[in-house]
Amino acid sequence: MFKLYYGPGTCARASYIALEEAGATYTTERLDMKNNQQNSAEYLEINPKGRVPALVTDHGVLTETPAMLAYIAQSFPQAKLAPSDAFAFAQAQSFNSYLCSTVHINHAHKMRGPRWATEESSFADMKRKVPQTMAACFALIERDMVKGPWVMGEQYTICDPYLFTLASWLEGDSVDIAQFPKVADHYKRMSARPAVQKVLAEEKA
Repeated sequence: MFKLYYGPGTCARASYIALEEAGATYTTERLDMKNNQQNSAEYLEINPKGRVPALVTDHGVLTETPAMLAYIAQSFPQAKLAPSDAFAFAQAQSFNSYLCSTVHINHAHKMRGPRWATEESSFADMKRKVPQTMAACFALIERDMVKGPWVMGEQYTICDPYLFTLASWLEGDSVDIAQFPKVADHYKRMSARPAVQKVLAEEKA
């Protein structure tokens, strides 16, 4: 049994989709991010980082999306959400690490400026830069990373819900996804998957 703590529209969506794709038995708890529930005393006991997602397992709590996705894939090998070859799995981890350490951070500069600076002018400058940095990230993903039809090629993996999640932020970051045909096609096909539709519907409920 797993319990996923998430916020709608956040990177937690990737793990939510992966749990559904894996056929896992799980429950969810939605945090009210607008009212800062992620920093409540109750949640900080679960995840002292004060961020989502957090995945409660029989072995303890996991945080950080790449780790959670890998754990879900390895916990349900029959779902084949990760490559069995060691090098291919490392490539999948490399892709997800890039989304976590670079793409997500660039996106966060739009509204999380106080993490890195104190001057109001710095916040505005960071926000102005977001369309450029996000477009550059997705240009690299388009050119060098997405093998097609899925990120890793023919096999649907834990990379796919993660890319879908971050690609969903592009419109809000003033980046037109249409300029990245492979990413746009991936997003369209992901949107048609039953697991994705279920998660999106539950986020909106």
